[in-house]
Amino acid sequence: MESSNQLFDMITWIVTIVVLAAILLPQIFKILREYERAVVFRLGKFHKTKGPGLIMLIPFIDKIERVDLRVLTINVDRQEVITKDNVTVHVDAITFFRVIDAEAATIQVEKYIHATSMLAQTTLRSIVGQVELDELLAERDKVNKNIQEIIDRQTDPWGIKVVSVEVRDVVLPENMKRAMARQAETERDRRAKVINAEGEFQAAERLVEAATMMREAPMALQLRFLQTMSDISEENATFAFLPLPMEMLEVFKDMSGVDLPPQIRDDSNESDEES
Repeated sequence: MESSNQLFDMITWIVTIVVLAAILLPQIFKILREYERAVVFRLGKFHKTKGPGLIMLIPFIDKIERVDLRVLTINVDRQEVITKDNVTVHVDAITFFRVIDAEAATIQVEKYIHATSMLAQTTLRSIVGQVELDELLAERDKVNKNIQEIIDRQTDPWGIKVVSVEVRDVVLPENMKRAMARQAETERDRRAKVINAEGEFQAAERLVEAATMMREAPMALQLRFLQTMSDISEENATFAFLPLPMEMLEVFKDMSGVDLPPQIRDDSNESDEES
């Protein structure tokens, strides 16, 4: 009988110890991952930041708040914004940030993720409203950097570092899209006309240079004439050129009694005197 009572008492103690261990051990020992930190509050007051790995706590006295140190992502919802040049656009963005001070992120702000999200939305509207549409479309990196710097400066007391902010999409009204398409088409036509005019100008310059060279070297004109005749002879043409000296035309003019130009008349008189 006594052995049965002893066995019962032993089983009771074992069960009690097991129950107490099951209750107390999870309160005493905590395991934190490499990217986690535990902000410990002892009797409601901040004690220290622990982790990663195995940490020990005082049961029912120490309370912890787990903080994730990895880069977190916030999707800033699409919102309607009026730019500096009074164009209505819809923009959305993505914010990347991480906690660098677990103590400040827990004590200085309530729900730091929600607070950073609201701050990102407000800053996005403010910065987009200060730039023109062309700057928003062409210099998006600059706009992203301005938003990132402003959010980072305001979240620094919270122990949060904003890694980057990316304006993901800019939705324009349909009438603005059509106007920009017309503007782009007009710009392409202008550039085409400028290029065509530049080509004509360069061609005219080359022709003037060629005429100057031929005036200084008359044989160049004859060589060019022969080259043209050679090019024509290589094609299957139904016509032919017969070169005639210009002096033959002067003879026909004299026979018809037509007055020659002064230059040709002087040249003919000089030739007669020489003969």
